[in-house]
Amino acid sequence: MSIAVNGPLVVEDEELVLRAALDGVGFAFVSEHKVASQLAAGFLVRVLEDWCQPFPGFFLFYPSRRQQTASLEAVISVFRY
Repeated sequence: MSIAVNGPLVVEDEELVLRAALDGVGFAFVSEHKVASQLAAGFLVRVLEDWCQPFPGFFLFYPSRRQQTASLEAVISVFRY
């Protein structure tokens, strides 16, 4: 039995999104670092590149160095490296 399915495919799983894009189902909105090898190999191409903002990295804001808890200090040290 063959069933034709029309309409958008909406998924939340990043691996499934990538697989669908690689299979030619449609567009995928994913982080560039996740698909760098597929882009380099030509399996995927960028679209709407003029509208994509560069990602300078993560920023962490916290109230005061005097109020740092041990857990906050651990998070800060992870993000620094």
